[in-house]
Amino acid sequence: MSDSGPAPSPIVIAGAGIGGLTAALTLRQAGHDVVLMDKARDLAEVGAGLQLSPNACTVLNQLGLLDDVVELGYAPGNLRIWSGKSGKQISEVRLGDFVRGRHGAPFVVIHRADLQQALLKKVKDTPGISLQLGTELTNAKTGQSGNLVCTYQSLDQIGTLTCKALIGADGVWSKTRRLIPNHKNAQFSGHVAYRSTIPIEKAPKRWQQDSGLWLHKDSHLVHYPVKSGKELNIVALATEDWQDETWSAPVSVELLLRRFHDWPTESRNVLHTPDSWLKWALCAVDASGPWTHGNIALLGDAAHAMLPYMAQGAAMAIEDAAVLATHLPADVDNIPAALRAYERIRKPRVVRIQNTGFRNAKIFHMSGVFAAARDMVLKSSKPENLTARFDYIYSWSPA
Repeated sequence: MSDSGPAPSPIVIAGAGIGGLTAALTLRQAGHDVVLMDKARDLAEVGAGLQLSPNACTVLNQLGLLDDVVELGYAPGNLRIWSGKSGKQISEVRLGDFVRGRHGAPFVVIHRADLQQALLKKVKDTPGISLQLGTELTNAKTGQSGNLVCTYQSLDQIGTLTCKALIGADGVWSKTRRLIPNHKNAQFSGHVAYRSTIPIEKAPKRWQQDSGLWLHKDSHLVHYPVKSGKELNIVALATEDWQDETWSAPVSVELLLRRFHDWPTESRNVLHTPDSWLKWALCAVDASGPWTHGNIALLGDAAHAMLPYMAQGAAMAIEDAAVLATHLPADVDNIPAALRAYERIRKPRVVRIQNTGFRNAKIFHMSGVFAAARDMVLKSSKPENLTARFDYIYSWSPA
């Protein structure tokens, strides 16, 4: 507290995942004091790999983190598209130097835990950000001064904190979203993802350098190197019901192989390699629903959890954080109006990309004559042209 008066109210962020950590850094850059809460006592990120296209890398570069991300991750030269039926290559998409030259930033694949730890270290090293683990936001109400009063619970106390704004970055099962009238709950998409990693030397040679996308009936497979190229991230996705009591669960390799019984031997051998697999229900939050209410706003999966069929979930959260900060300068007068402007600017882009993911889910899982027509289009397309189809995503940068 300074001699001239009480300390300014902070911005509170609920959730210290990729979006929450990035928002803490961008809002601090904008001049705000930030309190970042997460109910976890230790930030041990679950999941496996994620993809950071140039639009996300541009933000990370502005935060001084891109060099770390490139070192911890891997920059594939191409995305090779394979038939999950015949095992033959269908087409490829240029990445690597082509994408960097076209958009001024790289395309990096990275283990989710590595990205989170890089962001976490930056947060801990940044004065003005208070990280409170083991602390869960439980409610927020407008106080007499017009500021929000947030109620939180930690291991040993229930407390309150006055803040100028609350940002819900608490994921697909967001509790902050419940504070937004007419919010839309997450819905199971009818798709599941099996995730694991293996040492890179245990993968076939043609899997070790580039990213891979294998297409088959009602299923597909994605793989790419992570951990500076030392491990291979594998995600097997399929159209399935969800029967487990929780939204992620360990699964036996025997069950996985039964699901992918008609895939090429090479693919099945790789699926048999990991010691363990986790199966995830893929849930989505309709991005066209409300994101803001008064001094409260949602960010990332809390606002618009999307299927991973465009590999933009993490990138959209990172973009959200950058745009949010541009609408909340340190001297912002009307926070509700600023948050509404943030929602108005972000929503059309996020809805479009979310819908692209839904459309890709159908395209990837085609069969019969539709799959044959899809493959013919891919075979006849130049690799550079396939990359250029995503210029509207990759060329984005903060205003």
